[in-house]
Amino acid sequence: MYDYLIVGSGLFGSVFAHEANKKGYSCLVLEKRNHIGGNIYCENKESVLIHKYGAHIFHTSDKAVWDYVNQFVEFNHFVNSPVANYKGEMYNLPFNMNTFSKMWNIRTPVEAKEIIENQRKEITGTPKNLEEQAISLVGRDIYERLIKGYTEKQWGRSCAELPAFIIRRLPVRMTYDNNYFNDCYQGIPKNGYNELIEKLLDGIEVRLNTDFLAHKDEYMKQAKKIIFTGPIDSFFNYQFGPLEYRGLRFETERMETDNYQGVAVVNYTEREIPYTRSIEHKHFAFGTQPVTYVTKEYPADWKIGDEAYYPVNNDQNHELYKKYKALADKLPNVIFGGRLAEYVYYDMDKVVRSALRLVASELKYKF
Repeated sequence: MYDYLIVGSGLFGSVFAHEANKKGYSCLVLEKRNHIGGNIYCENKESVLIHKYGAHIFHTSDKAVWDYVNQFVEFNHFVNSPVANYKGEMYNLPFNMNTFSKMWNIRTPVEAKEIIENQRKEITGTPKNLEEQAISLVGRDIYERLIKGYTEKQWGRSCAELPAFIIRRLPVRMTYDNNYFNDCYQGIPKNGYNELIEKLLDGIEVRLNTDFLAHKDEYMKQAKKIIFTGPIDSFFNYQFGPLEYRGLRFETERMETDNYQGVAVVNYTEREIPYTRSIEHKHFAFGTQPVTYVTKEYPADWKIGDEAYYPVNNDQNHELYKKYKALADKLPNVIFGGRLAEYVYYDMDKVVRSALRLVASELKYKF
């Protein structure tokens, strides 16, 4: 019998398995896919590392987490500076003075603040939906060009139908600074994320193409404790109904050029273009290959069996999650962790931190 059976080889499961193995506990990792790494898995094509499940940029202000991942792999100095394409016009993201200068032909923060303040006055009272919330924060010009279409594609419905709380704040930077993140540390593993996962799982038994849920009763008997990182509702066979997610579909194309779009990520913010962004993977690693690979990312409706990406954060789903969480709390030998099991969208550093918290409580040592 194993001490721990870990369902899923993404960051959460791999970090916990590594630390448990290091402490001498026996571990078995089960992975439904044909590869380890979850959504940070990379494919290597002609020396271009393709982020198979969308762009993943590691960023954090948690020095302990940064030091933790850096003990396994060396990170490059990639800085995320995406641009937005709205009807052929290119705008820097996040919203900053480069954005405002292009949009309004202005030069100073005083001018930008005045325009935004005047446009915000359009909304009076408490915003009733996402559209009103966004306009009340950044004004109509930014909303119409850089938020509306992208958000409606992402969630599959009109901004006027989405709850206001989805956008509680929007970062407005009154400097000419295109660094998307404010975190102290940022980068991508020089040899890709696969190396990180491989080192975390080194010496640990891993079974690929293995569906834990298809033989749950059998696997539950094979370990003293289960670490489950899949969708929490799937563990309980959706007995209260499925939680809602948004899905994604990826189309990757090889192009006979050394540089297609000049930046790793371009957001397409008009509703008429069906994909939300295009990712040119070689720019994550400052590649000089003679060819390039570009992935278009299409939001999609989700159904049971599809890969779940973004939880649909509304009151109905929060209440449904509470029901599943109550069931989970009654299982002392099953620990639910990670974005799917906790029904929350985590950045990668938060996944690592969450796994290390579990290590501290379960294995009784801290970082």
